[in-house]
Amino acid sequence: MIASGVTGGRSGHKRGMTAVNSSRPPSHAVELDHWTLTTATELRTLRQLLAQALARVQPTGSGDLDEVPDRVVLVATELATNALQHGLPPTTVRLLRHDDRFVLDVTDHDPDSIPHVTAASLSSRRGRGLAIARSVSLHVGWYTADDIKHVWASFPITAEP
Repeated sequence: MIASGVTGGRSGHKRGMTAVNSSRPPSHAVELDHWTLTTATELRTLRQLLAQALARVQPTGSGDLDEVPDRVVLVATELATNALQHGLPPTTVRLLRHDDRFVLDVTDHDPDSIPHVTAASLSSRRGRGLAIARSVSLHVGWYTADDIKHVWASFPITAEP
């Protein structure tokens, strides 16, 4: 069951894969909400709850940023699916805010598996999650802390001047 709250060894480089840059998200981000998942069946509920959380905090009249909540939900689904399939449970999805950015932070308990962007074919139904995240977010990175792997992506909240 998905829990909500407000506030190994597979490393290595394979052919057709590009490692995601190891980096931390902006410091001093404030957690807006979080969800814990243990199975893929909880992804639908995650999408609904995340969309509701974004609706509560997204500025009204953001014009050309109206697609941001959809992009955040898409990337959350992709990163959480990766964590559930390739990491060790539980998976935690956190929605953070730092200045003019939303930061999505997805964790699992397999710090030894390095996130890779695969060269999936257009006909492939799998293997494009990180590529999607890179294409619709401002930045994607990953790091480990306390035996937990974090994969994160950032998104604009307000229009750039």
